[in-house]
Amino acid sequence: MFIKRGMKRVMSLPAQYFRAGVGAVIFNSMGLILALERADIPAAAWQLPQGGLDIDEAPLGGALREIAEETGINKSDLELLDSFPEPLAYELPASAHSEKTGRGQVQYWFLFRFKGSDDSINLEAGGEFNAWNWIRFQDLLNAVVDFRKTVYRKLAVRFEPYISRSSAANTSNKGV
Repeated sequence: MFIKRGMKRVMSLPAQYFRAGVGAVIFNSMGLILALERADIPAAAWQLPQGGLDIDEAPLGGALREIAEETGINKSDLELLDSFPEPLAYELPASAHSEKTGRGQVQYWFLFRFKGSDDSINLEAGGEFNAWNWIRFQDLLNAVVDFRKTVYRKLAVRFEPYISRSSAANTSNKGV
């Protein structure tokens, strides 16, 4: 059951649902993943761009909107390469359940190749993150909070072949 709060509809039993969302794995020509450091967590907490779907929003459109809001990266600087074949879910710790997120998120995930300049990355507009870095997927797995690790491992397995091919092609082109 939904209740209306201002312009938003929220579940009346927030602890009993998972928020519909999207996420993006963005990698550069060196095969490194764009990781974002959360501004609202005192200890370093890194993650991928992600967020909730707006009502009636298509998953790909939501992913592109979240990327733009959180990183400043425009659609023209991205090339869609793949999507995870089904939504992936994670459950938040009980202390983090809220009206906004419920028990956690169920997310559609997309893989993008970044074609732009690092100068186009701007975290200021979104305010959720205080730093970004290009890192290896394995390093991100070591830096992400525990409740996201299972989802991120599945993403790494699915998307690593694309990332590896891109990185290998870039390395071989430099010798030409």
